Amino acid sequence: MATKNKKRPGEQKPVALALQGGGMHGAFAWGVLDRLLEDGRLEIEGVSATSAGAMNAAVLAYGLLKGDAENARQALHDFWRAVALSAESYSPFRQVPWLKGGSSFGLEHSPLYLLADIILRILSPYQFNPRNMNPLREILEQQIDFAALRKHCPIQLYLCATNVETSKIRIFSGQDMCIEAVLASACLPTLFQAVEINGEHYWDGGYVGNPAIYPLIYDCNTHDVVIVHINPIVRPGVPTTAAEILNRINEVSFNSSLMREMRAIAFVTELIQQGKVDRGEMKEMFIHSIRSDQTMAALGVSSKYNAEWDFLCFLRDKGRTEAEVWLDGNYRHIGQRSSIDLRKEFL
Repeated sequence: MATKNKKRPGEQKPVALALQGGGMHGAFAWGVLDRLLEDGRLEIEGVSATSAGAMNAAVLAYGLLKGDAENARQALHDFWRAVALSAESYSPFRQVPWLKGGSSFGLEHSPLYLLADIILRILSPYQFNPRNMNPLREILEQQIDFAALRKHCPIQLYLCATNVETSKIRIFSGQDMCIEAVLASACLPTLFQAVEINGEHYWDGGYVGNPAIYPLIYDCNTHDVVIVHINPIVRPGVPTTAAEILNRINEVSFNSSLMREMRAIAFVTELIQQGKVDRGEMKEMFIHSIRSDQTMAALGVSSKYNAEWDFLCFLRDKGRTEAEVWLDGNYRHIGQRSSIDLRKEFL
């Protein structure tokens, strides 16, 4: 765990967090959360999250329930360490070192990765994983007491999943919070069988909300939403290999719902600021963004499956750095205005 720093003096300001998903790249958001908690000047009122973001959010909430910000930091550290240890136990790359390869922590050039990629395009998880084994279930069971979280969740927590049959978004919160909700939010359909909850089947929430912003608008008192991006919005150059093309398709599709919500927020903000809508009738939102498109765009697509501890710590440290830069430049804007240009970024 990162070395503890003395919290900075200053007014504690309420914010809501929106955490994207992106496989093991979610360790970047771990770093962001670690730095925000360490800083101590933000009061987290609510979190909306998807996929890996949902896991970060659930662990964060339970850590806060058990104590304070330091408990939450430790809980996040323990969760990601457990992910790495689980990968060490199950990953064939650990057993056959010469199969490892690629650059930027990726495995694209590994024969075993290429074989796995082909298999995933031919066989479904119902065929190659008929027993529906998911190591994340065991980790979550060990790390989080969901019964306690349902009773005494210290923040407003919203996890997003996609209904397989209806294509509708499903937001799990309150008494719906359970291990299946987290697994549903992180259920990539090429890797895992759909998660069944009360007769409904769910896939990864990134297809319809990555993450969903509207619960934070409707249910939180704060006007400030800090989005922690995982999927790069901007990726210079045109992809040419099959893997690069599929990766960019996934990035665009997993950002599309967020882009639409940002456009709607920008539209309402303009109406309010131009006096066309009374401020008492609509809520003006202040949007903030913590991201590193350059870092994420430089990573190979296979790195989303790389749970090696060194790689997770690399992403954590990148997240901490970006959070530090954001705090230095934008803390003063919280409660006053957006710290990004919505029209420039999303329209």
